[in-house]
Amino acid sequence: MAKKEAKAPAEGAAAAGGKSKLKLIILGVVALLLAIGLSVGATWYFLSRGDKAAEPAKEDAAAAAPAKQPAIYQDLAPAFVVNFSQNGRQRYMQVSVSLMARDQAQLDALKVHMPVLRNKLVMLFSGQNFDTLVTPVGKEMLRQQATATVQELAKQETGAMTVEQVLFTNFVLQ
Repeated sequence: MAKKEAKAPAEGAAAAGGKSKLKLIILGVVALLLAIGLSVGATWYFLSRGDKAAEPAKEDAAAAAPAKQPAIYQDLAPAFVVNFSQNGRQRYMQVSVSLMARDQAQLDALKVHMPVLRNKLVMLFSGQNFDTLVTPVGKEMLRQQATATVQELAKQETGAMTVEQVLFTNFVLQ
């Protein structure tokens, strides 16, 4: 009988210890969720507050800067056709070019110098390597070189950066 009485308090202590550990685990999980929630809430608060503080500055800058004019495109017709000689084989390239500008008056001033512009582009296109032009990177590099050439000519002849980009609307290699 003494043995039964001794076992009863030990089982009660074990049951009380199990409930205590469960409460401790629940309390830890709740504290962790609370910490995560506070962290997310504080981050959201500070980031949204920073955007509101920056908005008036952006509005002031937008009001001070002139509105961007719509793009104007000028096709250079006819298309450019150049030939290459590679390993004794004749290769051809046909490129249709459009100029993108923002000011019609400056574009009209550049039209006066169209023969010089076409000459510079023909010389640029014919000096290229066919193997390079086959790759997309080579085509993009050629487009950027053409843009730089046209911008340089526009700066020399009109005194302004008339053309924003040179675009290839058709590109054929044979």
